[in-house]
Amino acid sequence: MDALVIGAGPAGLMAAEELALAGRKVVVAEAKPTPARKFLMAGKSGLNVTKDEPPDTFAAAFNTDWLAPILADFGPEQVAQWCRDLGQDVFTGSSGRVFPKAMKASPLLRAWLQRLAGQGVDLRTRWRWQGWEGDAFRFATPEGPQLLRPRVTVLALGGASWSRLGSDAAWVPWMTARGVSIAPFRPANMGFGVDWSAHMAPNFGQPIKSALLSAGGQQIRGEFVLSSRGVEGSAIYALSRFLRDGVPLTINLLPDLAPLILAARIARLKRTDSQANRLRKLGLSAAAAALVMEFGRGLPLEQSLTALPIALTGPRPMDEAISVAGGITRDSLTEGLELRTLPGVYASGEMLDWEAPTGGYLLTACWATGKWAGRRATLV
Repeated sequence: MDALVIGAGPAGLMAAEELALAGRKVVVAEAKPTPARKFLMAGKSGLNVTKDEPPDTFAAAFNTDWLAPILADFGPEQVAQWCRDLGQDVFTGSSGRVFPKAMKASPLLRAWLQRLAGQGVDLRTRWRWQGWEGDAFRFATPEGPQLLRPRVTVLALGGASWSRLGSDAAWVPWMTARGVSIAPFRPANMGFGVDWSAHMAPNFGQPIKSALLSAGGQQIRGEFVLSSRGVEGSAIYALSRFLRDGVPLTINLLPDLAPLILAARIARLKRTDSQANRLRKLGLSAAAAALVMEFGRGLPLEQSLTALPIALTGPRPMDEAISVAGGITRDSLTEGLELRTLPGVYASGEMLDWEAPTGGYLLTACWATGKWAGRRATLV
C-alpha cells in the first residue's frame, strides 16, 4: 500500500486530497458507516467555514503560536476559494463569519467526495483502526481483520468530544505506548452547569440577548441560552477557556445604557413596585429578569443589572463539548507534523494540542493541518 489516511473528517479528507494530487494511491479508512459525520452535524444550523480576518488576527485566536505558518498557508482566503472551486460560493456575514450560500455542509461534502473519487481516493467505511500489530496497522472491517503496511500514513482521528460521531480518543493509549506525548483532553467551547432554583424552569430554552459577559479580564458581547442544565451558547463558549479554570462569570444585562442614564432610570422607579415590575420597566426580558431574581438578591439593583455574578457548577461533560483542548503535543511533532517516534506517520486536526473559539477557526485549522500533513507526507 502506498498512502493511508485514517479518519474521513475534514482533516483526513484534506490530507487524502493532497496525497492524491501528488499521484499517490490513497486509501482512507473510516470507522463509521459514512464519512465526516461531525462535519455534517456542525453544519446543520449553518456551516461556518472560516472567519474573514487578516492572517495575523486569525492566528491570534488560537491558544498557541506554532499553528501560525500552517494557518497562513491555508487560511480564510484560501478556504473561501477552495469552497468556490467545489462549486459552493460563499458569503461573509455581518460578524465576519463566512458561510456557503447553501448554508449546509452536505452539498459541500458531496462535491468534495465526488472530486476525491475522481482523483482515485479509495474510501473504505466501517474500517475501525485497532492499533498496531507489529509494524502493521490493524483494522476491524466488514470483511474481517485487516493488516496494512503503507509507505506513509496520516492520522486524522479527531479529539474526544461527540464520540457517537467518531471522535472518541480511543487512539490515545496506542500512541502513548509508541512514545507520543499527549496533553490531557479537556472540554472546549462547551456549556456550564448551574444549580437553578425551581422558579427558573419556565425560562429554559430562552435566550439572553445583547449581554456583555466578563471573565478573567476578557469581555464578550453576545447571546447565550438558559437551559435546564445551565448556560450555553456562543458568548459562553467564547469565554469557556477561562470559565473552565474556575474564573468567575459576571454579566451586564444592559450594556448599551451609560451608567449615569441607568442610575437615573433606577431613581425614577417607584419604591412600591415589585422587583419583577421594576426589572420590566428597565427593559429586561422575562428571562433576563428571572436571571436577576435568581442571582441578584442582596445586591444593589444597579450591580445586579451590570455585574451580575452567575454561579457555575463547572463545565458540561467533554462529550457534549463542541471541541477539545489537549492532544498530541507540539514537541512530539516535526515541523511537518510527522510524529518523531513514528517515522512516516503524520497527525492532523483535533488530534493535535490546540484550542480555538467557534466562528470558523476550528474547521479552518482542521483543513489547514490536514493539508499541511498531507503535503509533507507526499515527500515520503
